[in-house]
Amino acid sequence: MDDGSVEFKEAAAAEAWTTPLEALNPAQADLFAADAFWPVFDRLRKEAPVHFTPESEYGPYWSISKYNDIMAVDTNHQVFSSADGIVLQTLEAKAEADKRPRGNSFIAMDPPGHDVQRKTVSPAVAPANLAAMAPLIRERAAAILDGLPIGEEFDWVDLVSKELTAMTLATLFDYPQARRRELTFWSDMFTNAPGHGPAKSWEHKREQADACFAAFDELWAERVNAPPRFDLVSMLAHGAETRDSDPVDYHSNVVLLIIGGNDTTRNTISGSVYALNKNPGEYQKLRDNPALISSMVSETIRWQTPLAHMARTAMADFELGGKTIRAGDRVCMWYVSGNRDDDIIADPYAYKIDRERPRTHLSFGFGIHRCVGNRLAELQLTIIWEEILKRFPEIVLTQEPTRTHSVFVKGYETLPVVIPRRN
Repeated sequence: MDDGSVEFKEAAAAEAWTTPLEALNPAQADLFAADAFWPVFDRLRKEAPVHFTPESEYGPYWSISKYNDIMAVDTNHQVFSSADGIVLQTLEAKAEADKRPRGNSFIAMDPPGHDVQRKTVSPAVAPANLAAMAPLIRERAAAILDGLPIGEEFDWVDLVSKELTAMTLATLFDYPQARRRELTFWSDMFTNAPGHGPAKSWEHKREQADACFAAFDELWAERVNAPPRFDLVSMLAHGAETRDSDPVDYHSNVVLLIIGGNDTTRNTISGSVYALNKNPGEYQKLRDNPALISSMVSETIRWQTPLAHMARTAMADFELGGKTIRAGDRVCMWYVSGNRDDDIIADPYAYKIDRERPRTHLSFGFGIHRCVGNRLAELQLTIIWEEILKRFPEIVLTQEPTRTHSVFVKGYETLPVVIPRRN
């Protein structure tokens, strides 16, 4: 059966509502790849907003599915620690990870270590630097769009979403632009399980991780012996709290910054084209009133939710929603579910680009780990749509996308479109 078929979705929905609650497991990559996971969270929000899955390929874990409960966990780093990792990791992946020295990126740290490391790189995405980057992003967006084929089907993910985000990420690292797609490739290697995306095997993933770290070790050696510059590698190499970092900690921060700078923006750029095609009335609103771009960007970030979850580990027993989360338990905050919570967001499944409070969403997280690059993501999305509306009356989806096989990255592998020729 085609996992994207109506039949598959109907079967998945039936299973979501009939499976005994104690056996319900929302962390199923097959469901995410088929966009068939929504009924699971509809049920959890209704019947078990704080839910325990005792057995899964990720081990036992709690699911937090409602907006306010997610906020309660996300903003309480004293109880809910990031130190054991911020995503659900399969038992197989954990076993592989245990074979290598483990580093700590700042997102997988608690204060005070988190605070000083985050502060080291945050100037790269501060308002003044974003204002300085905006003309370059616009120039690149224009060049990408002007190079697209007209009247022929092409993959929007490859030619636009990946390309713009890779260019921006290469600039942030001062990585050679001619090699920018290496960053995209490595991001996909880090986030995909073997057999999905570009990852062929665990050995292949290890080989490519080593290739990535070797490239960034060269950049470190170059930048640490040069005057400080305004790129992420130089900031880490010269930062008072990071210049003496263990190499594995530096590598962990590189992985975090590559994934963070790639996946969120890339998948929301793709998601905006998909959402507008599925909601032609909203697309017409946007064409009629380009002043709605900013609101549309925030609504797309909510509607898409490019990272489906973040995970924490409880450091002490904690009562939430009438349940006791025990010290040591893994806790998964399902942002993708919180963004569909109708107690907080009216008509949450609807895509409304003129929504009254479009920034009411969980997609960037909250508390100390709120996405450091959230404004950069919004800036890229805003600019690409300003440039699209100048050029193309319409971008037409020609067939359904293929989606990422992941319970973490909620994205698109391909998005076939055509830009119609003008008569």
